[in-house]
Amino acid sequence: MRTIAVAGASGYAGGEVLRLALGHPELTVGAVTAAGNAGSLLGEHHPQLVPLADRRLGPTTAEALAGHDIVVLALPHGASGPLAAALPADTVVIDCGADHRLTAGAAWSTFDEEPHAGSWPYGLPELPLAAGGRGRDALHGVRRVAVPGCYPTAASLALAPGLAAGLLEPDVVVVAASGTSGAGRAVKPHLLGTETMGSMTPYGVGGVHRHTPEIEQNLSAAAGSTVVVSFTPVLAPMPRGILATCVARLAPGAGRPAAGDVRKLWAEAYADEPFVHVLPDGRWPRTGATVGANTLHLQVALDERAGRVVVTAAVDNLTKGTAGAALQCANLALDLPETLGLPLAGVAP
Repeated sequence: MRTIAVAGASGYAGGEVLRLALGHPELTVGAVTAAGNAGSLLGEHHPQLVPLADRRLGPTTAEALAGHDIVVLALPHGASGPLAAALPADTVVIDCGADHRLTAGAAWSTFDEEPHAGSWPYGLPELPLAAGGRGRDALHGVRRVAVPGCYPTAASLALAPGLAAGLLEPDVVVVAASGTSGAGRAVKPHLLGTETMGSMTPYGVGGVHRHTPEIEQNLSAAAGSTVVVSFTPVLAPMPRGILATCVARLAPGAGRPAAGDVRKLWAEAYADEPFVHVLPDGRWPRTGATVGANTLHLQVALDERAGRVVVTAAVDNLTKGTAGAALQCANLALDLPETLGLPLAGVAP
C-alpha cells in the first residue's frame, strides 16, 4: 500500500481526490491538510467522506506532507510552487493547480502576477502528439506531475485528433460551460444559488482566461505548429460538469471529407483509450453522464456548408477534470495499471 497526503483537503478538488483514494486498492490516506480550515474535522467540510469524517485537518506545511509516497496539492493557483519546492525529490507530487502546467514563463506572466514556478511533466495521458505517441509517454516513473485544468482537458482532447491529422486549421474557437464547483469553494457573491439558478453568464471573455495559453500549448503539441485559440468560458447553473463546444475550419489540404470519415478519425484516435469515449453516431454528450466518472464523452460533426468540424465534449470537472486525472497520473508515475481505482461509470440521475 502507498500512502497519499492531500493538501487543500477541505476544498472541492481535495475532497474528490480523497473520495477516489478511498476506492483505490493500492492507496491509504495519510495526512489531510488545509489553510484556514486547519484544526477542524474533515467531516465538517465533506460529510460524504464517512470513513475519514473524524480526521482532523492539519496545517499545510512541507513537514506535514513529507514521508508520504504521493502528495496531491489541491491548492489555489500560485500556492503550489513554494510548497512543492520544499518536498523531497523522491516523493510523487501531483499539482492540481496551474503553477507548473505552462512551459513558457512568458505565457504564465501574462495571466498571473506570481513568479513562474517552472514546468513539470504535463498530466494528460491521452493527448495525441504531432511527433507520435501520447502524453502518457512522459509520465512513467516521474516524481512531479502538473494536472491539466478542467477546461483544457475537454478542449484539448476534443480537438487534438483533427489537428494531429492535419484535418483542421490551427485557429479554433472553444465555448465551454462549467458548473460552479470549478470556481472553488470560497464564498463569492456571483456563485450564490440565487445568482446562478436559472441563469448562465460568460466570463473571462476576450482571451483573458488563464486556461487559454494552456489549451494553446496542448493543441500546438498535437498539431506540431502554433495553434491560436479563442476561448470563452460560461458559468452554468449546475454544481459540476463541463460541456465544451469546439469548432475549427477544415484545413485547405483536407479536401471534402465525408462526415463519416471525419468521425471515424476521432473514433480511431481514441479506440484504445479507456477514459475517452467517442459516442455512437447521433448521440450527444451530456454532463450528467460523466458525473463521478473519470471519463470524457465526445461527439464529432461535420458542418459541410460552413466547412467546419464541430466537436462537443462533456467531462466532470472534479473527476476526470481534476482529481481523477491526479490519480491516473499517480498510477503512471508509480508504474501501476493506469486505470486502477478509477471509475468508468457515472452517477445518474
